[in-house]
Amino acid sequence: MHVRSICRQALGLAGGLFLIPLSLPALAASGSPTGDDTAASAHHSTFWQALELQSAAQADAWTRLKSGFGLPHDIENPRVQEWLDYFSANPEYVSAMAQNARPWLRWVTRQIEARDMPTELALLPFIESAYDPTAAHPGGASGLWQFMPGTGEAMGLNDTWWYDGRRDVVASTAAALDYLQTLADQWYEGNLELALAAYNAGAGTVNHARERAAAQGKPIDYWHLSLPNQTMDYVPKLLALAAVVSDPQRYAVTLPDIPDRPAIAQVKAKGQLALTDAAQLAGVSEARLRDLNPAFRREATRPDQNAKLVIPADSRKRFLAKLDTLPAEKRQAKAHYVVKRGDTLSGIAARHDIPISVLRQQNSLSGDSLRIGQSLVVPSTGQSPSLASGDATREVRVKPGDSLSRIAARHDVSVGDLARWNQLDQSDYLQPGQRLTLRQASR
Repeated sequence: MHVRSICRQALGLAGGLFLIPLSLPALAASGSPTGDDTAASAHHSTFWQALELQSAAQADAWTRLKSGFGLPHDIENPRVQEWLDYFSANPEYVSAMAQNARPWLRWVTRQIEARDMPTELALLPFIESAYDPTAAHPGGASGLWQFMPGTGEAMGLNDTWWYDGRRDVVASTAAALDYLQTLADQWYEGNLELALAAYNAGAGTVNHARERAAAQGKPIDYWHLSLPNQTMDYVPKLLALAAVVSDPQRYAVTLPDIPDRPAIAQVKAKGQLALTDAAQLAGVSEARLRDLNPAFRREATRPDQNAKLVIPADSRKRFLAKLDTLPAEKRQAKAHYVVKRGDTLSGIAARHDIPISVLRQQNSLSGDSLRIGQSLVVPSTGQSPSLASGDATREVRVKPGDSLSRIAARHDVSVGDLARWNQLDQSDYLQPGQRLTLRQASR
């Protein structure tokens, strides 16, 4: 077996385990060569020092990433060189994306290693979303891997009122790797360059380009195809990024220190949890918990027993221990609303800040007809529909389609008060995800 292979196995690259070599005195005590065998001792010293150096280097996630590179790297290719020139001229752009990747890079790399795929694929979210799970393209693509709605649905990424699977890093990473493997195996005999092109432009576009090339007697590999401009740049940009990661100093890029140890953990919520309560259980800020769980559309996890959360890895034990002692009243239970005279389904839905479709689904209703005294199940969203809880102030997040007047009506405050509390003009446009402060209005 090649020495490099032996070292890789000893260092346990795939499993994250490390073989800690004995010191030279310990080797001597166990019968290894001592001072009489100077040359042999020097050989052993050099061997173990090399292992220690590799072990220390492996403590960095970037080193781990580079160790799994497997795509052909032709940095002299003019299309690759064009992107290398761009990254060299804009090193802060790469550094900023690398900062975004900090919570996710090692975990994504491990998923790729487990499938025995080239780890350059862990750099694909740099191109797709700048490693931002909340990234949304005007054309409809969303999430770390920029799935379109139809493709996301086909790959099992559910999109509901509660949750958008395309923004779930764990689920979307599995879906993206499944998709790439399927493209490579189904159409291109395992060729990942062509699969990457199909990931970007669609298999139909790539296959038609190959047919045209074949009809003209030209090669049908990725580099000889005539494809949309974005797809022509797609693989060269990825290979240029890999070259930068391989030698960041050469391109004046500073990569953040990302240790090669778990940064995140996925845990079962054992039912629905308000995100504020989940953050307290994990001992982290609510903002950090939201950053790790961008798929949640509401102020709570999904209302099912299989609901999961991503939390910092070092919070896992604390979270699970405290979750077992969580009082029953802290669980996000479904409320019941008794229909009164004059109530309409749309009015009840608006009062509780839920879509009519969700209210129908929760109550197995086929239409909008209600009867006085009827009891309706109303799912909890993790926040009260009004400020009646007694809190003097709190924050709400702007949802797509929201306006100041709509939010004010939902929380029983005036538009003027809401604008004043947030130093806004009443005609200001709100951005989805924007946070607004609500106060207890004087009556």
